[in-house]
Amino acid sequence: MTPVNPELRPGLSPAARPADIKRWRQYLADERAEARVYRELAQNRSGEERDILLALAEAEGRHEAHWLQLLGEHAGRPRAASLRSQFLGFLARHFGSVFVLALAQRAESRSPYANDPAATPAMVADEQIHEEVVRGLATRGRNRLAGTFRAAVFGANDGLVSNLSLVMGMAASGVASSVVLLSGVAGLLAGALSMGAGEFISVRSQRELLAATRPTQITLSAAPSLDIEHNELLLVYLARGMSREAAEHRVAERMGLLDCDCDPSLSLRPELPETEDQHEAVGTAWGAAASSFCFFASGAIVPIIPFLFGLTGVLALVVSAALVGIALLLTGGVVGLLSGTSPVTRGLRQLAIGLGAAAVTYLLGMAFGAVVG
Repeated sequence: MTPVNPELRPGLSPAARPADIKRWRQYLADERAEARVYRELAQNRSGEERDILLALAEAEGRHEAHWLQLLGEHAGRPRAASLRSQFLGFLARHFGSVFVLALAQRAESRSPYANDPAATPAMVADEQIHEEVVRGLATRGRNRLAGTFRAAVFGANDGLVSNLSLVMGMAASGVASSVVLLSGVAGLLAGALSMGAGEFISVRSQRELLAATRPTQITLSAAPSLDIEHNELLLVYLARGMSREAAEHRVAERMGLLDCDCDPSLSLRPELPETEDQHEAVGTAWGAAASSFCFFASGAIVPIIPFLFGLTGVLALVVSAALVGIALLLTGGVVGLLSGTSPVTRGLRQLAIGLGAAAVTYLLGMAFGAVVG
């Protein structure tokens, strides 16, 4: 049974207006929809994350009970949730939780309860805490896709902006459309290969650094032969960042002077394999190179699509800029969604930067063409 909020008596306040009833019914619909979103996300999670999501759904149920109690018989038939809540539900049912949690984080931060006297202080506090809870869950998802997301966004945007700038600059210089197309294809291949090679070197170097810094098992084999009075094993543990007390305790264990972990807080066991593979988080060099190549190429091909279909002159440039603008808005919007900020603002920022760079290159191409001509 849904709990009843003790702060209110059942039924409407005598001062309630039709506008209040309409607003409260919308709150009721949105709380029900948000609870469903969290429950649907919990179905695809296990352990701690599942428990957290179910606890959020339970909290939304308490808010639902508040509005039901306040409305009384005026609750009426269930209303449709807001478009935002319906969109969250659609994403929760058909896509990964990262986008859903990022949107939910933004939604929780914009709760109207703080400015609504009908909402209790506890509900206002709940929404503020929910934002932080969802932020934490969303951060886990962002961390899991950080490498792939970085390669996708940076690669695609580099391809879009650099090749559009190249195409605009070449076209402004007065060369034939066939030369512009050839330059665009060359820019696509050169940029994609450069991105792939750079990502390969970056990831391979990072994996080598991780391998060089990870502790080895040498302390296990060398400990029995060490001089007890001049024991340099202590230096190993101090160098790894352990306190002197913890290091001395670990040395005693390694030397056989202690046959048990009598103080687990001092036994950090740095020789044991890590539960999380740092190399897995970084990814493979070949995988990163391939993804960077593909993402750059997918962005770089957009500016030359009009030329591939036979368009020439100003029309080709306008269509090219329009296609790139749409792509920049989409990639910027995705960045905004995943970062929990406004997708419109991020999309417009990407658009301004990309088209601004292309415009500058176009003007430089005109100037270069005039000088050479």
